[in-house]
Amino acid sequence: MKIIREPSVYLVGRQTINDGELERFLSDHDVSTWQTDTDVAGQKLCEVAGRVCYMSFAKPRPGGNAQYLGHILEVGHGSVLEHAVWNFLITGVSRSFTHELIRHRAGFGYSQLSQRYVDESTADFVEPDCVADDPECHAIFAAAIAEAHAAYMKLVERLTQRFAQVEDRTMRRKLARQAARCVLPNATETKIFVTANARSLRHFIEMRCSPFAEPEIRKVAATMLEIMQTESPDLFGDYQWKTLEDGSRAAETVNRKV
Repeated sequence: MKIIREPSVYLVGRQTINDGELERFLSDHDVSTWQTDTDVAGQKLCEVAGRVCYMSFAKPRPGGNAQYLGHILEVGHGSVLEHAVWNFLITGVSRSFTHELIRHRAGFGYSQLSQRYVDESTADFVEPDCVADDPECHAIFAAAIAEAHAAYMKLVERLTQRFAQVEDRTMRRKLARQAARCVLPNATETKIFVTANARSLRHFIEMRCSPFAEPEIRKVAATMLEIMQTESPDLFGDYQWKTLEDGSRAAETVNRKV
């Protein structure tokens, strides 16, 4: 059993483009000269989607993908951002965090660790910074999770015996764990796979990387923004960082609610 204070975010998936089909579309519509200067598939797809709306491939304005998407952000033509999609794995976070995260529904997809199937006898726990930084609060926290963890172990043992008549071993374990998890706290560490499009990611970052957001989800939002500013600067480069009084980070943009 470990106590965790920092989340981890892994960018595990991004889109690719079928260049042959895109070229076939352009050829079918008598466009022979259009090209863009980005190698990021999500950024290119957003530009293609935007240009389809006005069929502006033949006479693109100068400035490349960055200027094109910058204008999209400025005027709030956010629907074209929904075509860029990324996949993340987030670990070292609490179930309090995921309860907040999954409130972001539009443009998001989730797959989370199941406490019905995963043995939480080896569970870790996430401690808020304000609790960890105070010795008395930390002692209360440590005692509480130790008691909850011990109760979980006892319940699993007792319930496994109670369901001994169930022939299927996997079902027996599931029945015990799904009931025993009731004593585990929101601080229990979990893992969640997240898929999101650029428009929804921007909204998530605006809401959750705000100085007013809950600290744990703000940490995750800041980490995701840091990743996306490297991964897709034309779509996420407009956010400005600020350091709060407690030393943590927040971010904001003038292109809100795209």
